[in-house]
Amino acid sequence: MFAEKQLQVLKCDISPSRIKNRTKGSINLSYLEGFDLIETANKIFGHGNWSYTITSLEQVSQETNTNQNTVICYKALIRLMVYSPDHSKNVSKEDVGYGTGIAKTLAEAHEGAGKEAVTDALKRAMRSFGNQFGNSLYDKSRNHHTTPQQQIPSNTQHTIPTQATTTQQPSPQAQYEFTSLFNLGLQVVEQGNNYVVVGEDIFNKKDSIKACGFRWDATHKVWYLSKEQQAA
Repeated sequence: MFAEKQLQVLKCDISPSRIKNRTKGSINLSYLEGFDLIETANKIFGHGNWSYTITSLEQVSQETNTNQNTVICYKALIRLMVYSPDHSKNVSKEDVGYGTGIAKTLAEAHEGAGKEAVTDALKRAMRSFGNQFGNSLYDKSRNHHTTPQQQIPSNTQHTIPTQATTTQQPSPQAQYEFTSLFNLGLQVVEQGNNYVVVGEDIFNKKDSIKACGFRWDATHKVWYLSKEQQAA
């Protein structure tokens, strides 16, 4: 069903930078944002190789809170379809999600509840594909709460010690963003606020590296690309 490279990425641990945290009452919750899951699915499965259908979307309840806001709850059932690269095979998943809309107007409450319910159902369906889609976040024995990372000063943001890059694990997301470099036997790792290219015979592959937007740091002898520049 899946290519070997896809399976390798699906088995990787989720990057802590993708995990968001919020408090609900007295409970600390870890989650992935909806846009993050869609972006990850596009990178791993490919555009056009997955889709979802809203099977049902229905209102569960409606009330008014102490602030005189309308509170509406929706339930959504979705069917997720993922296809092999040649579309000869597919796998489907179904799950349910709930969403609450709180607003002064009835229309805005309906809109918020419906969107949240669909997103919640999509998250729950996608998590069956493993850690890259947040399945590990449901493991209560793990501590998923992230701590602020040490920031590199802005005037030396691209400075990266070469001895540290060899100890980093390849970034699963980078495997899809820089596929051409991985095909050349190189690896792209995350180091601070940058992506860094590591591997053998880098000098003779500099044209391919430059084509992916990387710049040469002559001081530390590394090719680097800031994450902000890549996101832009």
